[in-house]
Amino acid sequence: MKYARLPHKNIDAALKFASQADVRDMWAAARPDSLAVLKNEKCRRSLSRYFDVFQGKKKAKFTISRSLPVGFEPESTIEELWKKHEETLKKYLICEKEIDSSRANSGNPVPSSFLTLKGEIAKRIMSDCHFCTRRCGIDRGKGELGFCGCGPIPIVSSFFEHMGEEPELVPSGTIFTCGCTMRCLHCQNWTISQNIEVGDMCQPEELAKIVDRLRQRGCRNANLVGGEPTPWLYQWLDAFTKVKENVPVVWNSNSYYSYETSQLLAGFADVYLLDFKYGPGDCATRISSAPDYWTVCTRNHLTAKRYGELIIRVLVLPGHNSCCTTPILSWISKNLGSETRVNLMDQYRPEWRAHEIPELRRRLTGEELREASDIAREAGLTNTIT
Repeated sequence: MKYARLPHKNIDAALKFASQADVRDMWAAARPDSLAVLKNEKCRRSLSRYFDVFQGKKKAKFTISRSLPVGFEPESTIEELWKKHEETLKKYLICEKEIDSSRANSGNPVPSSFLTLKGEIAKRIMSDCHFCTRRCGIDRGKGELGFCGCGPIPIVSSFFEHMGEEPELVPSGTIFTCGCTMRCLHCQNWTISQNIEVGDMCQPEELAKIVDRLRQRGCRNANLVGGEPTPWLYQWLDAFTKVKENVPVVWNSNSYYSYETSQLLAGFADVYLLDFKYGPGDCATRISSAPDYWTVCTRNHLTAKRYGELIIRVLVLPGHNSCCTTPILSWISKNLGSETRVNLMDQYRPEWRAHEIPELRRRLTGEELREASDIAREAGLTNTIT
């Protein structure tokens, strides 16, 4: 079920095509593992808060952030806003623990909140764009386009109940936005990431409406994906000031975002669904035009672990077990823990411009996949999806 390139005036109609009962019957039949995972103790331990939020036992982080009052002046400098953000993040972490333990109630949204502070900072970043680590510095509010090709208004390719995600996410309320901060020559969603699809402009109010209706039809989460969600962080923060449902936010990213973005995500993203694409060599630059990927990616995974819960996707590439799979899985085990939820993905296929990279002109072999599984076991990882 895919609602592609729908004019915004038809969003309500599109979201009424299936009832919540229809969706539940569909995903229970198509993905019985999405029910079995509810009893998977290792998965539940690594994503315990997420399970509680989608089952209605705890509050999503964005609902706590928007109920936490923060006083700031519109004329404040960006430095002053960041200082306020740093101070409030400490308060947020205490507040979240108190609410989770039922020692405090989550209040109603307030006009000047931690979430609106994040939005104000993100709005400033739009005029000197550095959401991703490229730091293009262009003014997107004036229509200038950087590497990602994203302007001032989000372009939505499609939104639907995704049945093909990790079992703990299914059904996942995926919202695909156009544009990307990397240029993976083998990208399977290249028409979305490279802005080939026309898509539809959606204001934050419309994004909020999509999130609410997907949740109302039984989706476990709001899965912000693309392309890449990073260029649209300001618009997503604004949208969630208007979301009515208690729904966990899944930040589905290539991990190539700036330090500033990582801080704005703290207290907003419940689950970081992060790619770990390449090892510390030159593969990221050669294949995805992403210099310094290892440094940026490892930093962002550590920050995600500190402020939320993690699911890591490792796409096994032909001929890349030594240079990428081995150092990636070893680093995850040593730095994030052996029970980190890792999806060792075997679905690589040559797409878009993959023919430009000799070793990527073919599919993965069975031997390479078995080798990748052995690498995961030798690294000590015990909570993998293969």
